[in-house]
Amino acid sequence: MHTMDTKKVALGVVLLAVSSVILIATGIMREQSLLIPAALASLGMAAGSLLIGTSGGDGRPV
Repeated sequence: MHTMDTKKVALGVVLLAVSSVILIATGIMREQSLLIPAALASLGMAAGSLLIGTSGGDGRPV
């Protein structure tokens, strides 16, 4: 059995939550000025997913 790295999981969850809020707000407001934060939020979602996916003991994707 491998243990999960709780710091990686916590950081991944925070990235996913914050990025989701930014993307939802961008969709609701429909402002052109929010395109750059929306692009960064999509990268944050990818990074959060990667952190959670590789949080196993040996760093390999689960």
